[in-house]
Amino acid sequence: MSLVSPFSRRLYLRIWLAVVGGVLVFAFAIGFAWRWAADQTQQQPPTREIVLTDPQGRTLVDGVGVRQRLDPSEGIHYRIESSDGKVYEMRMSPRTPHVRPDERGPAAWFRPPFGFLWILGLVGIAVTVGVFPIIRRLLQRLETLQSSVQRFGEGDLSVRVAEQGHDEVAALARQFNAAAERIETLVQSHKSLLANASHELRSPLTRIRMGLELMGNGAPSPAFRAEIERNIAELDQLVDEILLASRLDAGAADVGTIEPVDLVGLAVEECVRVDAELQAAVTSEGGVEVPGVSKLLRRAVRNLLENARRYSQGEITLHIDREGADAVLRVCDHGPGVPPEQRERIFEPFYRLPGASERAGGVGLGLALVRSIAQRHGGSVHCEARPDGAPGACFVLALPLQK
Repeated sequence: MSLVSPFSRRLYLRIWLAVVGGVLVFAFAIGFAWRWAADQTQQQPPTREIVLTDPQGRTLVDGVGVRQRLDPSEGIHYRIESSDGKVYEMRMSPRTPHVRPDERGPAAWFRPPFGFLWILGLVGIAVTVGVFPIIRRLLQRLETLQSSVQRFGEGDLSVRVAEQGHDEVAALARQFNAAAERIETLVQSHKSLLANASHELRSPLTRIRMGLELMGNGAPSPAFRAEIERNIAELDQLVDEILLASRLDAGAADVGTIEPVDLVGLAVEECVRVDAELQAAVTSEGGVEVPGVSKLLRRAVRNLLENARRYSQGEITLHIDREGADAVLRVCDHGPGVPPEQRERIFEPFYRLPGASERAGGVGLGLALVRSIAQRHGGSVHCEARPDGAPGACFVLALPLQK
């Protein structure tokens, strides 16, 4: 494996070119500003005091000389004005180019224009030596992130990236880990749903097959027909709940139209089906309406009531109250209750309390659907003990009120 991957080489080259380009632009800008300043300075001709004497030391000219602006190839020209008012001119021819002894050899390479090229080369080397360790550390983290994304795309959903530092790369790593965690959880949930659904579908199908084999060619008895119809209804309910759970987990947008739903009217209809008592708080604020999909909210209330009827040994009560900005539904039963350590797990798909799988009806998806529906509407659901201390359990569904 090479020290630097092609991905790193390309990225490092772009960063290096950007840094060197920035330094070059800065150098050219400084040079331009210096030249402009020099030109501005030369716009005012410099003056010098000039004194010319003869070999005997007598002063011939004593005055102020002003250098005239000429092309360097024409030499130097001074206009001298003496103290007595006379004007003199002094001209010097251009200097004959020659190479001094100290300018031979390598020293000549440092004079313009080669000196500027050497400076640029040294700047490039300095940028490389100074910036490479920093860029290399950044590239190593990016390489790790790229490798993890590649492994994740190849099917390794357990891969995660080390979250080092507090810069943009660390933020990207945290976002990747969060996304990978959600995807892995969703995939595992779907796998679990498929495995449990296969098991649950097999049970009623096996009972139907065994019944048909026992019946042979004889006419089915009324009890046998009732058993077949019960198993078919269980299959129909299971398939319907699996499809609804899959659509809710996938975040399907076409599950229904959001509209104001009257919870009291909906609860009255569902309480009649299971012979439950409804207690709705009547206030001056009017009815209890929540925004949501009517069929989903009906399904949530129905599942809570049917679950209570399945395990209750007495009457079932549905309370509807307004608590702050939420509408709260409490379905209380007189069943065996739910142990505190199990009150969260019963909302997992296909999870049932020990010994409950042999009871008539129920496939372990009802409460999971209630939680999915509640979350879809911005609400929540949980299980708690009865407030009066009697045996049984209360399931509390909270939904935001219509504004």
